[in-house]
Amino acid sequence: MIFSIRSHLPSGGVEAGGFAANLGRAIAGYRDREKQGQALPGCHFANHAERDTMKRLEGKVAVISGTSGGIGAATARRLAAEGASVVLADIDLAGAEATAQAVRDAGGDAMVHYLDLAEETSIAALIDAAIARFGRIDVLFNNAADTRAETMIRDAAIEFMDADLWDGVFRINTRGTMLMIKHVLPHMVRQGGGSIINTSSGASLRGDLFRVAYASSKAAINVLTEYVAAQYGKKGIRCNVVSPGLVVTENAAMNQGHNLDMYLSHHLTPRLGRPEDLAAMVALLASDDGKFITAQIIPVDGGISTHFPHVAETRGGVDAYKPTAPEEHANG
Repeated sequence: MIFSIRSHLPSGGVEAGGFAANLGRAIAGYRDREKQGQALPGCHFANHAERDTMKRLEGKVAVISGTSGGIGAATARRLAAEGASVVLADIDLAGAEATAQAVRDAGGDAMVHYLDLAEETSIAALIDAAIARFGRIDVLFNNAADTRAETMIRDAAIEFMDADLWDGVFRINTRGTMLMIKHVLPHMVRQGGGSIINTSSGASLRGDLFRVAYASSKAAINVLTEYVAAQYGKKGIRCNVVSPGLVVTENAAMNQGHNLDMYLSHHLTPRLGRPEDLAAMVALLASDDGKFITAQIIPVDGGISTHFPHVAETRGGVDAYKPTAPEEHANG
């Protein structure tokens, strides 16, 4: 549900059959490499074992949107492992229920509720249900967004932008996030505080050749986050953004499999990102360990957004460089 798992598409579009065939070949190739022990670091498709965690969130209640897979599901497992009761919200109820069952199987407490971010009544019903069940909401993780293939394929050059598509993306991504916060705030104010974490995207911070509506909607979330922090910080409410880069999920491999080598070369880490990397940051921000962190846009992207474009192409020369010893200069 993020920047990293979307397709690179030429402005003229692609033929559906050829696109699907390319994706199939890409994911099959990466599966073969994994079986042979040659897969790129961070590209394993199996679930990563949850590490032992402290119970930093014991007694807290977290509402998480977009929990049928990827970052949302990983975060639900992580927060539950740290002691939180989790409310899993998604338009895909079957996917959210599968995540909830995984939480329960691990000894956690989870409930599932339907969520359509395009409808304020659905958002209000979710928050009301969470309060009715648990009596409080300590953490809100706004992770859901419109990442449907039919939306992403049409979200390309500005001169061809469909205004209805633009409005639809903002209705779900930005307006939906604002309304989630709107309906949670009175409860957090009443109970004396809380932590709100919003998922943005590396695409919100720099220009690119595609997905302008998606990126713009996420940039608006960055500003919204700062306003929430400014308006409600003195009431004990913190608000931050996690900004993912490329995060490898099964969906990512299907959509970006042919680009994974290129992306890895631009990371400053030995591997690509995993949903668990984002979950770890959310857990920090949700806990008292993050109580002095607010109004921040935090990239969790392996450093891909921090360097000059030429770094990946020149890294080999730098790695091979060995300074000449002083005595060699003297002898010369």
